[in-house]
Amino acid sequence: RLGREARAHRADAILFTSMTTALPLLIAGPRLQARGVRLAAIVHGLDVTDPNPVYQTAVRRLCGMLDAVMPVSSATANEVVARGALRENVHVVPNAIDLDRFETGMSSHEKSAPFRISGAPELPEDAFLLVAVGRQVRRKGFAWFVENVMPKLSERAHLWIAGDGPERENIEAAIRRVGLGRRVRCLGMVFDDELAALYRRGQLFVMPNIVVPGDMEGFGIVMLEAGALGLPTVAADLEGIRDVIVEDVNGWFAPSGDADAFAERIRSLMNDPAALEAASTRATEYVTTTFRWETTAERYVDVLAQR
Repeated sequence: RLGREARAHRADAILFTSMTTALPLLIAGPRLQARGVRLAAIVHGLDVTDPNPVYQTAVRRLCGMLDAVMPVSSATANEVVARGALRENVHVVPNAIDLDRFETGMSSHEKSAPFRISGAPELPEDAFLLVAVGRQVRRKGFAWFVENVMPKLSERAHLWIAGDGPERENIEAAIRRVGLGRRVRCLGMVFDDELAALYRRGQLFVMPNIVVPGDMEGFGIVMLEAGALGLPTVAADLEGIRDVIVEDVNGWFAPSGDADAFAERIRSLMNDPAALEAASTRATEYVTTTFRWETTAERYVDVLAQR
């Protein structure tokens, strides 16, 4: 079918959105390349590293076949090169953010304004709100952060986690173990307007990823969402996160698994509201100018046009 479509539309190139969607090339790829069609794929992380041995065999074949591979981060680029992609065929093109998605809601300076999220309690007036968002899987480090970092922070520190996934039970068990049910909340899935309000109300975004063999953080779009709405990030210095955060611009790094380093950074910002306000402004400016879809789309076109 891919071959018929390429002939009918005289395609110069075909771009796949992931290694998974590119799997049909294992059959149709050689015929398409024989007709001069350029084959390319965007790759994200887990679509390269999934440890299933049959899938890994397929990924290695694809890496040797694709004319252009566009990983979303340098970490993902290293994974595809390790599986046989030629370095000259690999072009890192970062993800981007839809700046229109969160155009409604509070203005970015209204950090103390009241807001409501379904099922969430009211925060104390002096609360310092840490925000975490994402699919709740082990590599995100949410349970680790609850159990190892939150007890090191003062009573002012609250953590609200938006999203759902297979790790939620472990996160809630960690909350119970450290007795922080009043300060740490799993919100579950939230609507876009609630998510925007959460980003704008928070003081810091946290991305406390840990190393999980066979899994990886290819990028981390939630850090772009947070930054666009004035929420800088304290993140693990790990994998694709490194392509999102610039130290002291839209956030700060801490070594993955280092609870003291995370806690020290958060405490310093809790005690320096002026520095945090300046960081909020920097984060918004950096994210909204660096990670625009127009720029990313142009880079896709440039790579596809190469011969």
